Amino acid sequence: MLTVALQTLRTRWITFTGSFVALSLGVALLTVTGLALASSSDAPARAPQRFAAAPVVVRGPDTLRVSTPNGDRTKPLAQPRAVPAKTVARLRHLGRVVEDRSFPVRAEGAPGDLVGHPWSTAAFAPYGIDAGRAPRADGEVVVSGAWAAPGERLRTDRGAVEVVGTVPDRGFENAVFYTDAQAARLSPVSLQLVVDAGPAAVREAVRDSAGVRVLTGGDRRYADAGHERDREATTAMNALFGTAGGVCAFVSVFVVASTFAFAVAQRRREFGLLRTAGATPGQVRRTVLAEGTAVGALASATGCVLGSYGAPHLAARAADEGLAPAWFTIGAHTWPYHVAFWTGLLVALCGVVTASWRAGRTAPTQALREASVDTGAMTRGRWLWGGGLLLAALVTLAVALAGDPADLLHRKTYVSRPMLLISAAALLAPVVVRPLTRLLTWLPARLPGATGMLVRENTAAGTRRTAALAAPVLVTVALAGSLLGATATLNEAGATEARERTAADLVVTAPDGTGFDAATVDRLRAVPGTAAVSPVSSTAVYVLEEGVALIKSDAHAVADPAALAATARLPLAAGSVTGLDDGSIVVNEEWERHTVGDRVRVWLGDGTEKTLRIAAVMTTGTGDNGVYVTSANAPGSPVGRVDVTVADGADAGTVARALRGAAGPAGAQVSDRDAWLTATHPRTDRTTRAGLLLVLGIALLYTGIFLVNTTVTAASGRVRDLAALRLAGATRWQVLRLTGAESLTVVAVGAVLGLAVAALNLTGMWAALRLLSVHGTPGLPWTPLAAVTAICAALATTASLLPTALALRRRPTELAGTRE
Repeated sequence: MLTVALQTLRTRWITFTGSFVALSLGVALLTVTGLALASSSDAPARAPQRFAAAPVVVRGPDTLRVSTPNGDRTKPLAQPRAVPAKTVARLRHLGRVVEDRSFPVRAEGAPGDLVGHPWSTAAFAPYGIDAGRAPRADGEVVVSGAWAAPGERLRTDRGAVEVVGTVPDRGFENAVFYTDAQAARLSPVSLQLVVDAGPAAVREAVRDSAGVRVLTGGDRRYADAGHERDREATTAMNALFGTAGGVCAFVSVFVVASTFAFAVAQRRREFGLLRTAGATPGQVRRTVLAEGTAVGALASATGCVLGSYGAPHLAARAADEGLAPAWFTIGAHTWPYHVAFWTGLLVALCGVVTASWRAGRTAPTQALREASVDTGAMTRGRWLWGGGLLLAALVTLAVALAGDPADLLHRKTYVSRPMLLISAAALLAPVVVRPLTRLLTWLPARLPGATGMLVRENTAAGTRRTAALAAPVLVTVALAGSLLGATATLNEAGATEARERTAADLVVTAPDGTGFDAATVDRLRAVPGTAAVSPVSSTAVYVLEEGVALIKSDAHAVADPAALAATARLPLAAGSVTGLDDGSIVVNEEWERHTVGDRVRVWLGDGTEKTLRIAAVMTTGTGDNGVYVTSANAPGSPVGRVDVTVADGADAGTVARALRGAAGPAGAQVSDRDAWLTATHPRTDRTTRAGLLLVLGIALLYTGIFLVNTTVTAASGRVRDLAALRLAGATRWQVLRLTGAESLTVVAVGAVLGLAVAALNLTGMWAALRLLSVHGTPGLPWTPLAAVTAICAALATTASLLPTALALRRRPTELAGTRE
């Protein structure tokens, strides 16, 4: 049987080319994602940047640590605290202390990520003057890089300044250095400082200061702003490649299984002859298994080689696009190769095992008879697995809706949940192929000529062939509709929530990374024509759920609950906004305790522990409702937005101009309600969008491979059909039109089934949003779906027309005598 299997691979190499290419690419992608995950998990620690030459860095408390029965739980603080003044005083006795400050700066013609520092910290990078001199007066600055030269004057959101010197660009930031005194005025709070003293003496000085960290050696990197960005980028990259690897494995199994199943269906006459010659069912099955093992082993090995070459290029591209830290590289790891190779081989065996069972199950006479008639497309296995997967998908959806509807809105859920429905739809596709093709070809079949009628009969009669060719289109359309539709639905739901919550006529926002000081807020309150002015700060509140899970909730801090009630319509399920005070909190239904009047133990954004009374409860919504506290419970949180309602009879334009004047040189943006809602409309973040495009790219690539391979294989098996048409009087162009029309019909069948799967997925998300009190509307991404379907149609049509055109170059009598 092994000899037969090898001879089959040699003579039927076209049949197995699609499986080989699909599996090779799948293993290559698994290798790449495995190497990326392994390299990010044990990536070498990045060297310190801003404080590479600093002796010792002392950083204020920036981590919340809560003891639980299962050990300590930690979370980064939303408002890190400064080093206590008493500790700073002790440190000054040890040596020179330099306070570090960082704050965003915006200037015309400057890089968008410009950040300000005191000049005294420049020596710790170290930066050295390469042109001009150091700043000596409040209006003087030194910049990094060549975007400005000494003598130039800059207009910034911090006031007009003169560039008196430049330092080389060190690659990790675009800096502007002020005098120490001016930097202290622009950013009064210093979260970390450099001490020129021995580490042991510094640790002794801060021993009694809870949460204060002493950073030396490589740990000084924790004082760099880029450290947190690197951590976030690495986490996002792991999620991106993990998702891509999972989808790759799923689509690989799907494509390989479908390819082998179709190849077995096409070779029933061959298996019938083997059975007639005395081969047992077990021998036939072992032959097919041997073919799958050979293809799987060779394809897996090829994929590992491709992955080893592709991983470094992908890492470099991810770093260039900002999806990974700039220092990220692929390390030397062996386990990703083992995982990818054996996964590929297992995928091949899983894909061929069902086909091998079917190949050896029929009697010789039955196999020979079935070679001419396409019957029995729905086997017991397809009914069992298809019905089971469909039932599992519907049950899990129902359980989620009844238990935790918010779970359906998470990215991991809406990426993985469609897989069940896609698998079920593909297995059950032969049930609906016949009625669906008759529906799609109802009008063409009634047009003059025989083409429409032949398309209807051929696609309806070849149920297995139609279902097999439609399957990859189903996968691609379903994934595109489900994933892109899910993000679009969530974005629209978030926009709907924002519209319903916003009652303010005007919104005043500070530039990103900055805030309004108390004097500016007082000037905004004093603007004539305003009915209510509500300053809002962004912070966080931490709560211990079930005694073991430390949960961070985004929080909004307001100074006046009555003004909040006038400028916002919170989605309250119980209680009243006006009941909010310094001893209470407004929570949402996601919290473990969410009954008005209950008292909850929380930690504020700076780590302060408090027990607050629940004044009101909001609905869960899309998960962005957060919580509300008063400004007294948000220490160190700057006012980033001020909501304003215009008094009756006042002119909104006049009030807006007055608000701009009151905001002063802070660079505030004053927008009306509609403009602010448009500017803040939820959008899919860059990493998520890249992940979705990668997943869809994988699906489309596999679809192309499967369509081309299966279509070419199917076309070669229909040579006698073409001969019959030619002998009956059909011209070459008529046969080509028929072939192209059949391909388009098959693609249409797959697209309709994919749309049905996507619609069902989005309906489940819509139901979850309704249960969470969000009245959004699900939306299918019609433009991407049309593009995906057009690509599939072009591939299927081209793959069917080319072999047909080549076959039609021979005489009809020659075609009639061709062996399959």
